[in-house]
Amino acid sequence: MIVVRNIFRLKFGKAREATAAWLAIAERAGIRRGTWRLLTDLVGPDFYTLVVEATYASVTEFEQSAQATMGNPEWQKWYPSITALCEGGHREILNVVE
Repeated sequence: MIVVRNIFRLKFGKAREATAAWLAIAERAGIRRGTWRLLTDLVGPDFYTLVVEATYASVTEFEQSAQATMGNPEWQKWYPSITALCEGGHREILNVVE
């Protein structure tokens, strides 16, 4: 099992707007709630951080899900509203050790 975290570094003061935009895009694109979590920072060195975290059975499952999501016309239409609120970001792919 793997955990994938997409970590977005938001522009100053844009956390609420980015959170609302992410929830809207997920709903419009039909991304099921419960398959991912939306996390925001409370404290830390980087204020205004938004994390989208999901768990997959394998890297292959993640890749298939990412292709389906990014190929969705609703996703393509609304995703720029999120990136406009970001300064940058990165992805972490972690192995779950049980």
